[in-house]
Amino acid sequence: MSVLAGLLLFCALGAAQTPSGLDSATKRSLFRCDEINSGFCTEVNHSTEYFGHYSGHDEPSLIFYSNRKGSGNNSVYHVTIPTDPPTPPQQDGTGGTFNFQLHPAFWLGMALCDSQSSPNFTTVCNPDTDANIFDNPDANAPDFIGHHPGAAFLELQFYPPGGLNTCSDPTRWCVAMAIFSFGIRDLANQVNNLDCQRKVGLETLNFAFLTVDGKAQSDANPLNPDIFGQFGVFPGKTFQMNPGDQLIVALRDTPDGLRVKIDDLTARTHGSMTASIVNGFAQVDFVPDPDPAQPSVTCSVTPYAFHPMYATASEHTRVPWAAHSYNIAFTDEIGHFELCDAVNREGGRCIKAGVSDPGGPDLDDRSACFSGGFLGLFGLQPIGACIGGDFDFDGTPYVDKWPGTGDPVTDALLKPAPIRFTSPLFRDQGDEDGELHNYRRVAFETDLPDIEFLTNPQCDIFGNGCTNPPTGDRFYPIFSTARHEDGCAWQLGGPHIPGTTDNFGGNSTTEYGDPLFLFFITPIDATHPNGGSIGIVSDYRRVLPHNPCRNNGDNGSAD
Repeated sequence: MSVLAGLLLFCALGAAQTPSGLDSATKRSLFRCDEINSGFCTEVNHSTEYFGHYSGHDEPSLIFYSNRKGSGNNSVYHVTIPTDPPTPPQQDGTGGTFNFQLHPAFWLGMALCDSQSSPNFTTVCNPDTDANIFDNPDANAPDFIGHHPGAAFLELQFYPPGGLNTCSDPTRWCVAMAIFSFGIRDLANQVNNLDCQRKVGLETLNFAFLTVDGKAQSDANPLNPDIFGQFGVFPGKTFQMNPGDQLIVALRDTPDGLRVKIDDLTARTHGSMTASIVNGFAQVDFVPDPDPAQPSVTCSVTPYAFHPMYATASEHTRVPWAAHSYNIAFTDEIGHFELCDAVNREGGRCIKAGVSDPGGPDLDDRSACFSGGFLGLFGLQPIGACIGGDFDFDGTPYVDKWPGTGDPVTDALLKPAPIRFTSPLFRDQGDEDGELHNYRRVAFETDLPDIEFLTNPQCDIFGNGCTNPPTGDRFYPIFSTARHEDGCAWQLGGPHIPGTTDNFGGNSTTEYGDPLFLFFITPIDATHPNGGSIGIVSDYRRVLPHNPCRNNGDNGSAD
């Protein structure tokens, strides 16, 4: 989501309990991907170029590939919501580690159409077709990346209890449809009007919690002033889950827009949301100021139903403005929790460092820091921390606090259960009741090169100085497989989670593979009349020639 999304609930509560609560405009400013690094935005390449500062995220990911039509626009997962250990966390770093300390959210992703989003070469995006694949770096080629239809990205975000995030429930999980777009025109080197930049930023968000009746609590669009309705959690309306619940998560396109439905098999409850006009989804109109020196355009939105971009899922189906390379993927958002013993103000800087910074607060402790006493007022775990980016890789997610990193008995007492999910299955495009198929191949990917800007040596855009794991990191989580009632399940953590069948080398260096060059659009200039592209190392990626965790479905032989 966008900037300090987790602050919403405490702002809402604070406004209700204090005479000078934040007004809607101030609250909306907290949801700005452009301004403060939090764990809820799609990773943008060249973030310093557009935002004036780094705004990135650490996102270990598992990607799914198939050349069969339907694999790029519908998928079904079996997800097990992780539990927290019986031992609560402590301010001094002892005690247990809860899910919110490792990840403010995990999510399932899919590329979508948005004809007002980058690259903004055309105002047409026909959904559910591989005719949208434009990834050639050659500006003279018919499939030049600069001519790609406008793209958005869905993150179906799951928020853990006990910590500061968009849900911020003391005991239950929430899930939301978060769709990100980017207001630039790459070839012309234009950005959206200043009014939009001030109100919603360049990276914009459509947001809606899944609800029990499938109807949005309030309009999902970025200009909706009803912050309480859009981001509040309402018992009986907002769909929530308990730790340990077994879920069937289905994403599929409909005439009204992409629909997500979750069946909670444990609680026997259901939640859904459709990215439809009826639910208030809209695109931010891309209308640059005619004279940027004299801004004159008023920011506006147009009702819009978001549909999947592609028919299939491969190395060629990507969002051209995003740092990651994928369409269909599972991603964990990590690197947003570092203990802090005292702050100058709530949401401000750390003035007394926690155990991970014995030399005192450092560069990444200058904002988005909260005291344990303050968080405890709202029923959250009373653990003071900074939740911005951890650029020196020394916070809780970068030590052996993950499941599978120690003795199994100790892990059970002090560490959460791993996130577990099956490889998705999909149906042929247009056949809603047809046979479910496995994805043919998978890939492991992490965007570490994009976030190693403070390491020594510094990692540059061509891969020089980049390391995996990064400097300062004592542990980096990996994906492994285990047996499951459906046949096989993925899990995230250390290499020794009980029941593991394959840990793919057992460390991040082996699992995530080699540096990956991705091409990004460069603008038209005197020597490049059609624009151009630049190859940048944004990720590490390792593609397997098969899917090692297939489940009940066909064998994928036709992929």
